[in-house]
Amino acid sequence: MSDLPHLPVMLAEIVEALAPRPGAWVVDGTFGAGGHSRAFLQRGANVLAIDQDPGAAEYAAALAAEGHPGEVRFVAGNFREMERLAASAGVERADGVLLDLGVSSMQLDEGERGFAFRQDGPLDMRMGAEGESAADVVNGYAVDDLAAIIYRYGEERHSRRVARRIVEARAKAPITTTGRLAEVVASAYPPGPRREHPARRTFQALRIHVNDELGALQEGLEGATRLLGAGGRLAVLAYHSLEDRIVKQYFRESPRLTPLTKKPLEASADETAANPRARSAKLRVAERSAA
Repeated sequence: MSDLPHLPVMLAEIVEALAPRPGAWVVDGTFGAGGHSRAFLQRGANVLAIDQDPGAAEYAAALAAEGHPGEVRFVAGNFREMERLAASAGVERADGVLLDLGVSSMQLDEGERGFAFRQDGPLDMRMGAEGESAADVVNGYAVDDLAAIIYRYGEERHSRRVARRIVEARAKAPITTTGRLAEVVASAYPPGPRREHPARRTFQALRIHVNDELGALQEGLEGATRLLGAGGRLAVLAYHSLEDRIVKQYFRESPRLTPLTKKPLEASADETAANPRARSAKLRVAERSAA
């Protein structure tokens, strides 16, 4: 497992923020391939790895087999149920919690998962294996509902044009692949130079909706705060303004947390050059009060 399929974002900053200690429990609520968790284990901390991605268990087993001083316990599930999942793993209190939000490079690289607009595959986008898929939404929702999702979660100013074009296209044939959806969205855009792929915001919106990511974030923040012991720290990496706004407001308004970052920390120029995914990352950290 030396060659991780997903580079951990802002690793040094997160290790400094959570300051993992030998024997302490750190909850990695978005374990992925274990890049952040490996650093915690190397410092002697124990890791409770949580992930709803079916492939994460294999990475957790490989990480445990490396022989770090800390212990690894893996539990499959969504971090929105952090307290229940921790209890099922025998972890009653945590000294640190990490939430690295959004989709990982592993999922983007797997076309069959349906997350990537640059790779053709089934239009799915579910982090787990349950619930409605992006194809269900794209082919079944009314134009007004589609436009609302794309505008709210993608902050897409052409949301109504995109939604109308999707409805027009699906009337001829169901939209079942990421490649076809990307084509349809691009066709709704006015001509001219663009800084980003026209489908990026629509794909983001569908992924957030399908996985109820913002609802999960709110519940996850609350669960993490209750799980932390006094002086424990919560670190959250957000990748777009909707997530960061929720984290900022929660840290500011929670009577049990003291924000340690007045403004979010961002990745260095060297890191963003090596790992473009880090370019949009914003890290906020808060500490659990004794009350």
